[in-house]
This record gives sequence, C-alpha cells and structure tokens, in this order.
Amino acid sequence: MKCRLGVSLLFIGLRAFTQSQTCPVNINFASGDLTHWYAYTGNNKGGNGEGAIMQRYDSGTNAPNGTIGATYIQEYNLPAVQGIQVITSNATDPFGSFPKIPTINGYNYKYSILLGSTSVTRGGGNNNNGGGGYIRGVSYNINVPAGPASEPYTMTYAYAMILENGTHVSKQQPLISVTLKTPDGVIECASPSYLLPTFNNVTEGGRGATLDSATAIKNGFRVSRLHSPNQAPDANGNAGAQYLQDVWYKGWTEVTYDLSPYRGKQVSLTFEADNCVPGGHFSYGYIAIRNSCAGLMISGDSLICNNSVSTYSVPALAGATYNWNVPASWTILSGDTSSIIQIKSSATGGNIIVREKNSCADLTDTIQVNTLPSPQAGTLDGSATVCAGENRSTLELVNYSGSVVHWLASGDSVTWSVIPNSSPQFVAENLRNTTYYKVMVSKGSVCAPDTSSPAVVKVDQKSIGGQIGPAESTICAGQPFGTILTLTGNNGSVLKWQYSADSVNWTDQSPPDTSASNIIQGITESRYYRLIEKNGVCPNDTSSIANILFAPAAYPEAIVFPADTTICYGTSAYLNASINVGTGYSWNPASAGTGNINGTPFKFSGTVTPDSTADYILQVTNTGCPNPLLDTIHVAVMPPVIVDAGRDTSVGIGQPVQFHAASSDPGPDSFSWLPSTSLSDSFIADPVGTYASSDNMIRYTVKATTAFGCSGLGYITVKVFKTKPDIFVPNAFTPGTAINSVFRPIPVGISSLQYFRIFNRLGQLVYNTSSLGSGWDGMLNGLPQDAGGYVWMVQGTDYTGNIISKKGVMVLIR
Repeated sequence: MKCRLGVSLLFIGLRAFTQSQTCPVNINFASGDLTHWYAYTGNNKGGNGEGAIMQRYDSGTNAPNGTIGATYIQEYNLPAVQGIQVITSNATDPFGSFPKIPTINGYNYKYSILLGSTSVTRGGGNNNNGGGGYIRGVSYNINVPAGPASEPYTMTYAYAMILENGTHVSKQQPLISVTLKTPDGVIECASPSYLLPTFNNVTEGGRGATLDSATAIKNGFRVSRLHSPNQAPDANGNAGAQYLQDVWYKGWTEVTYDLSPYRGKQVSLTFEADNCVPGGHFSYGYIAIRNSCAGLMISGDSLICNNSVSTYSVPALAGATYNWNVPASWTILSGDTSSIIQIKSSATGGNIIVREKNSCADLTDTIQVNTLPSPQAGTLDGSATVCAGENRSTLELVNYSGSVVHWLASGDSVTWSVIPNSSPQFVAENLRNTTYYKVMVSKGSVCAPDTSSPAVVKVDQKSIGGQIGPAESTICAGQPFGTILTLTGNNGSVLKWQYSADSVNWTDQSPPDTSASNIIQGITESRYYRLIEKNGVCPNDTSSIANILFAPAAYPEAIVFPADTTICYGTSAYLNASINVGTGYSWNPASAGTGNINGTPFKFSGTVTPDSTADYILQVTNTGCPNPLLDTIHVAVMPPVIVDAGRDTSVGIGQPVQFHAASSDPGPDSFSWLPSTSLSDSFIADPVGTYASSDNMIRYTVKATTAFGCSGLGYITVKVFKTKPDIFVPNAFTPGTAINSVFRPIPVGISSLQYFRIFNRLGQLVYNTSSLGSGWDGMLNGLPQDAGGYVWMVQGTDYTGNIISKKGVMVLIR
C-alpha cells in the first residue's frame, strides 16, 4: 500500500449493519444526524494517523459520547466549536461562495456534513501538548451485498473544501482525505487526499514554502475573496503577526467507485479533515453522499426538445477515462472525454451511453432520451409609427408553431410586462410613448417557450410650434446689425419661416431657413414673423408671432478711440469719440461725461483716472430710433508700485550702511535715490552709505521705475550720531498713546542684537527680543502691565565686532 497523508481506519468495535436496502442506512445523512456513522476528533502534533485520534464516538452509543442522534460533535478540547456537523438546510459558504448542500446537474443531495472549522491551535495549543492541528473524521462500515461481481455496486459522493495555505511542506499542509479500506487493505484509487501542494523548499515543521499555485489551480482550487480570520504565527509560532494567510477553495466535485469486487465483504469508508501538522492553519470540507448504489447513473433530462442544447454527467472516477456515445444525428459540443458532456440534439431521440474506467472500476450506463418538437414563435408583423394621443395599430403573429401563451410589452426593450392575450392578434390603441411588443409561444411543459422577434410601435409626440423671442423689437434705418429671433419650447423640426405685413397673409421666407434662429436685418417696413414646426408623423403646428417694427430714423453712428489702453496707477487715460449721427450721448460710468449733441460731426475728448481696470461704455442715441449705439474703451490699470526702502536707522560716523530697496513689481525695475549724499551709487537698488562728521540727519527718497514706465516712491531716514557705536535706551514710555508708545533700544553703529530683555519688579521676564527695531508695547499674555519701574538689559555687537552690554531702569507711565 502507498504511504498517504490521510488516516485510513477500519475500527474495532464498529457496528455492522445488514444491507436491507439499496444503500446502507443513513449513508446520506438523511436522518439529519450521524446515526450509523463512527466519528473521532484529535490533535496531530505527532503527525496524521491513528495516533492523532484523541476522542472516539462509537456508532452504537447514543449522543453525546456516541453518534446515535448526534447532529454535531465538538472540536477536540474545544467545546464551543463544532468540528463535525450535519447540514440539513442550505446556505452559502463564505469563503467559497458555493452552496453547503449541492445540486449537481439536476441531482439534489439534500443533506451533507461539514468536517472541520476555522479554529486553530498555536504555541502551547488548546490540548496543552504544544502545537499540532485539529483532526476530525467520520467512518462507515459498509456490508457489500452478496451477488455476482459483474453487477455494479457503487458509492457516489461529492466534496467541496476550504484550505488555508500554511506554506509548509506538502505532507504537512491542511488537507481533506477519503479512505476506502477492505479487509485486504486500502483501495488506493478510491482513497485520494486533497491539499495545496508546495515546492517543499523548507524543512518539515517550517513555514515559508512556495505554493505550487499552477498545480493547485489545475486541481480545481481557487483563491478565496476572503482572508483567513486567524493571524499568521510569528517566528516563535505564536499568534500576533500583522499579516493574514491566503485561503483557497475547491467547489463541489462528484466521485464514484465500484464495490462489486467485494461482494459479501465488509469495507469501511472514511472522510477526514486535518489542519496542518505543525498547527496554526485550518481546513474544513463538505461531504454529500448519494442514496443510490445501483451502479453508474447518468444525470440529465430524459425528455428534451429537438435541436436544443443539454448537459449530461456522471460522477467522476479518479484517473478515469470516459467514452460517450450519442445518437448519430446529435452533436457532442464539449466534454466527450470528461465526466460531463454538452450535446445538441436533433429531431429524433435515442440513447446516451457512457463508459468510465480506471483501476478501481469499469462502469457503464445508458439513458434513453426522447425529443419533442420545439415551439416556433414566428414573426410579429405590424411595426408602425403613430402620433401620440388617438392612434391605433394592429399587430399580428405569423409563421408560428405552438400556442400563444401571452404578449409582452416594453418601453425600453429591456423590462417587459405581460399582456394577458392568447390570440395571435393584438390592437395597440392610444399609445403615448414608443412601445415594443413580443409574443411568447409554447408547446407543452418540457420545451422552453419561444419568443418572437419584437415589433415596435414608434410614437411621435405632438408637434409644438413653440415661442419666438423677442416678441417685439425695432430696426432703425441703416442699422448695421439685425434682430435675432430664437425659437424655444418647441417639439419637432422647423419646416420653414414665414413673414407677413398684416399677420393675415403669410409668405414663405426665401431662401428657406430650417434653423431654430433667424437674423432679421435690412428691412424697410414693419413685419410679422412665425415658423412652421412638424414632429414625425404628427400634424404641423405654428409658433407664436414676433413683430419687427421699422423705425425710419437713422441708427446712431460714432467712433471711439483708442479701443483699449493701459495706464499706470494714479495716472489718467483719454476717452475720445467722434459722433457723426446722434442727438445725445452718455458714458458709463457717468463720471466720464454726458450731454446733448446740437450738431454733427461732434467731437468728445475727456480724461479719467480709475483706481483699477475698468470699461467705459459710450452710449449714443438718435431721436426717433429706440436702439442706442454702444461702444467700449477698455482701460487697464497697472497695479501700484509699492517701494520698500527699509527701516529708518541710526549710524555712527564712518559706519557703512547697506541699503536694500525693493518694489512690488516683479521687475526688472530701475532705481534712483535723492539726495545722493554719501551714497556709493544713487542709481542702484542697494547702494552703501558712509557718513562723515558733517552729516546729521538725511531723509532719502528712492524711486522705482518699471519696464512699462510706472513708478513708486519709498522713504528712509538716517540719523548720524557723532559718538562711537552705542545702544541708547529711553528712561520711560507711555503705551497706548500716539507717541512714545513702544519701549525699544536705539542702536547706533550696532550690526546685531543678542538680546533686549525687560523684567518687572518681581523679577519676571515680560519681554525678550533679538530683533533690531523691535520693542515692548506694555502687554504680557494679552494683558496691559501695571505702571511703575521695570529693569531692562541689552547686549549687541557693533559693526567693528565689539560687544556692548548695558542695563538700567525705565518707568512705564499710564
């Protein structure tokens, strides 16, 4: 016998039952429990095999210690989890999304059992023996009836499974096994094990083996959309790693085998689900068994429609070959060498014969199949187009074979509703929307009904002429533009535009215009306009009427210049106009000017000084013409140039001062300084000033000029002290007043400030800075401080590198 990963046992003391029916009693769990089945659970720390069994449940003992009446059995040493349970009501497995009780090619199994769960042991394990996974199994002793070996006696089961990939060597992976054992030993060809194979590239008990996914997929396994509910073990085998294992599933598959060589003998059938041997990865599977042992049975319909496609199958044999024969006029579409075939029948029936053979069995079966003529739904005549409202269309089914079941109607040819009419004729009346129709025809209950090709009654909505806007307008003599008439609220297509002098007698516009808008210009008399609209087969409809009045007064005539202009901020722009026809004018904004025109040509010239970009619109009117002339001068105003010359400063004699002037313009800008006294260059942005004893206080004005020619001014004052570099500090200040409101040091010749600190009478620091020019405003944490004396300390470095430190007392006055 071959060495296998599953457990195969013929248990001593297993109760034998005389074969009193085609199959053993409750072989298919039809009693809703495990009666007549032997069961066991355990832990496979030492490997799979009989030594892994820790708890046995005899078939001759009542539950809970035996299987009589037992609907479930707990996992070994895990009372809250069911390790074996009988499934009597169907549901969907969450990992595999397949039903827990299968229906395979029309055969409904009705019952199944679930072996295993998602529970795992890890580390010390729930059995306190250190590691190892759960095992669970059920076994049945089958007394094969005496008789000729030529008469098949078959067992057929279906299985489906969920396996967690443990990444161990293959023989230690989670598995499902089936074992058929006779007094002479295990029948290998009927005793498969199902597992996820790896390339065995780790040592036994180790993790990280590479899954042989190609073989797993070839064997029918697929990756579940769900991850394992259990975290993978860490390097010490304990739970807690932050990644989850992949889970694979295999859907329902049927297997059959022949026990006729063992007539008059007893064999055992065992199903087992084993977690991985090191522990920590689960397996569970479903087993369903047919309640028929009378040989191979072809599943499929024995009465089908001619020229239809049908599927027939037999339970699979491991390693078997299959040979199918069908009537000569039929066609095997697929599966002629597998356990499932798909055929297309002809008009005549016949026999389907199959032979499946492997080292365990050589089985045949025949099913006689009769054919019935299929219904022919024929063609539905009467497609038409009608106008919504009162309408009538007759539809008739022709060239059909069978009986009319009912008619179908749909507004979108997707969702259909039933019309209870069994006549081949139907009258569609007063439709308001396009409707599709089909007819369902049947012949008895075997063949599927046939549905005719659809007919459609297209419904055009009524023509709506719509409204023309504007309803009334005026065109002056010589007006260079016309009035645009626009159609809205219509339904249909424009056939033509018409005009009339009296709104009674109408003339078609030539050349014809079928657009929804019409430009009216160049008329010399008042006219009415309308259009004719038509939608599909519906009658024409007429739009509303628009009245275009003709005014003999001349349309104003004027020219403005320049059309557009750009100015610097704070400067003025010129507005010029030459008016040849008109009696009055106005500008918007009105500040640009307004007035009457007493004679033409009339010239206008003015200036405006806007703070920001603006449009100035000239409106010219002419008495008798209601349409003004409008023209626009766009004045773009450049942003103001803001110049920063820097902070006012105090220096000592001979101390160089580096100036840095900047403007808000992105540049490049040119700079000039006035006066140029003591500056290294008065035409750059950053000159250096050096002062003599004759200098006192100089106020500089720096001008920045942009490339466009706009400019701005900045100012800085330099106070020249005749002393050496020093830091002068006032002796008092009055916060909150207009002057002397900030207490700050006055640095002379100081290049940097290390600190300027102020303390109150309690020694609390109330202000600290190292920024030149900064000072204290008399506040602390948003609160004004009390009047009185405060101590200050200051330290800075002069431009020669010497450090100057001073301290003193000042008075805060409120």
